[in-house]
Amino acid sequence: MNEVDVLTAFIEEGYQISPEAVELICSHCSPKELINHVLETIDISVLVIGIEHLDLGSFGSDVSNIVTLQSSMPISSFVVSDQDSLCDNPLTILSDISDNSTCVGEYVEFVQYFRNRYSKLSDIIRSRVNARPIESLKKNRSVSSSVGRRGTGEQSEISIIGMISNIKSTSNGHKVLEVEDPTGTFSVLVRTADKELFELATHLVLDEVVGFTGTLTNDGKLMIVQKIILPDLPNTMSRKGGTHGKAILTSDVHIGSSTFLEEPWEHFIEFLKGNTDNEALADISREVRYLLIAGDLVDGIGIYPGQEKELNIQDIYDQYKRAAEYCEEIPKHIRIVISPGNHDAVRQAEPQPKLPERIRADFPDNVTFVGNPAMVDLDGARVLLYHGRSIDDLVAAVPGVSYHAPTKGMVEMMKFRHLSPIYGSRVSIAPEKQDHFVLNQVPDILHCGHVHTIGVEWYKNVLLINSGTWQSQTEFQKRMNVVPTPAQVPVVDLSTFKTTILRFDE
Repeated sequence: MNEVDVLTAFIEEGYQISPEAVELICSHCSPKELINHVLETIDISVLVIGIEHLDLGSFGSDVSNIVTLQSSMPISSFVVSDQDSLCDNPLTILSDISDNSTCVGEYVEFVQYFRNRYSKLSDIIRSRVNARPIESLKKNRSVSSSVGRRGTGEQSEISIIGMISNIKSTSNGHKVLEVEDPTGTFSVLVRTADKELFELATHLVLDEVVGFTGTLTNDGKLMIVQKIILPDLPNTMSRKGGTHGKAILTSDVHIGSSTFLEEPWEHFIEFLKGNTDNEALADISREVRYLLIAGDLVDGIGIYPGQEKELNIQDIYDQYKRAAEYCEEIPKHIRIVISPGNHDAVRQAEPQPKLPERIRADFPDNVTFVGNPAMVDLDGARVLLYHGRSIDDLVAAVPGVSYHAPTKGMVEMMKFRHLSPIYGSRVSIAPEKQDHFVLNQVPDILHCGHVHTIGVEWYKNVLLINSGTWQSQTEFQKRMNVVPTPAQVPVVDLSTFKTTILRFDE
């Protein structure tokens, strides 16, 4: 939609419009819808529509609006006031594996890890259902009437909670799940005729803790499932109000790669510094308090065969030094939080600790390093950073989860109340005494990356954001038919949690 079309649309409705407002509408990804929104909400007393009348925060759904930031950025700086200091943007680390890892890889640690997972998740489910130990079902197999109603021969409902150890299908297409708890194992059957239950069962994955309610077969060896209870988030969660200002969420910068989009990234830095003549963007920049980077700050070395051919910076320490130089350019009042990913210089096994001191020493004082995953409190807004490598496992195991819709996998994490439920697949998980992936605390925002595609979605009043990348399509992604959405940045209003996506790729 060009400027003439925008002008015509408003003139026909009896309004004049400023050149700045026309420019912003033209750069929007949905200009026609934005025009309709402005015309429907504008006060009738307004004669000339200016940029101040374009309320992007209320436009469209309450999840995401898109603003396009053009690549050519004329300079017009603003001065940060004296009251804007780092202490005005407090940060509290609520959970983080850093400096708390106890794993050495012994057999007993694997037992402790899974028992801890079962204990935490079963407690959540047990608050919603009165479950019995699996061992008690086996004891009653020889007397099938022991689970029947007195004198009727009918079977009453029973409930168990178990971790899924095997999933298979019968010749008729039914799902048979083997579940286990600390007392034993048992098999449950989900019939194809129970369509809603069966659909839910297709989303279950190995090592997930689930509750089942149903009746036993006459021989007492199988449960016919009538209800599936997931840990899930409570339905009663209310959407809370946050603090003031804005937080920018990004990830997968991949500094050092030959496909790193250096020019758009530098435009992004200029935006953070307030160097833009677009007043709407300048207003956003003034409100930025936090910048959160959820892993893969650099491209690393030795991550995949032949990577050295795709690197502009061959030494990993030089990659981090370049990243530190970029951070030095960011205004000092902005609190930066950096967590690692699978390309960073920490152990590959998750949970990952924060970057080592040798690397952290090069970064300015407004940078805080945390592990992966980590929960942080941004002046009252709780954000859970997780790089998101488990999305690879969920894409392979759960119908409907794809790299093109990354938040679908994040929804499954919320339902599981676990960030990485599948053990022993693509994600290497260290068997810590505590399962740090269980969502004991429910965040206000879950921030992931890894898959290089933008996604924003609400689930039960938790804001799910996958923040894309600053790397163009790699050869590996071409082979996998993964199309990234680079140089796009989600900006969250911390007072409402409404999200705007700024684009630096045009």
